[in-house]
Amino acid sequence: MSELTLPRPGPDEAAAFYHGYIAEVAGENIGEQLLDQLAEVERLYSSLDDRAALACYAPGKWSIKEILGHLTDAERIFSYRLLRIARGDITPLPGFDENSYVAAGRFDERPLTTLVAEFRVVRLSLLALAAGIPAAAWLARGQASGNAISARALAYIILGHTSHHLKVLRSRYLVGSAAGAVSAGQHA
Repeated sequence: MSELTLPRPGPDEAAAFYHGYIAEVAGENIGEQLLDQLAEVERLYSSLDDRAALACYAPGKWSIKEILGHLTDAERIFSYRLLRIARGDITPLPGFDENSYVAAGRFDERPLTTLVAEFRVVRLSLLALAAGIPAAAWLARGQASGNAISARALAYIILGHTSHHLKVLRSRYLVGSAAGAVSAGQHA
């Protein structure tokens, strides 16, 4: 599963909005990075208990639990898009409102351990899917959220999207830092 290597997608393989996520990815060893990132998510979240994971760095921002729930939801959606496009399905795929998904997910009510376990299962499912995609199918293109996108770009977006949120966890929430996570009293 970790042997997946994909050349970087071209600028025409995803909407400009996604280029920031793609830029977060260093190198082309996507499979190895997806596995390493899973270990990083598990390591960062294992340093927290349920109360600490309710913290928000500012009013109206997602809690640490909600970020993990968002990562899991987004990975499911991006993986589904990847499946459809890699299989040659050119049906335009709708967008989604991540804020509505987070609110409906009620992640703060769930034990942190179950949220981490769910992310793990979703990531391993993505790795299994990716391992079975033929080389030519990574170049397949479709449409999602009203924009053209390639299967290969979706793999980079998944990795870069999670990387972006992990940076936010470390810089704004102080997860994994010597200072510890921000106070759970700052919950939205």
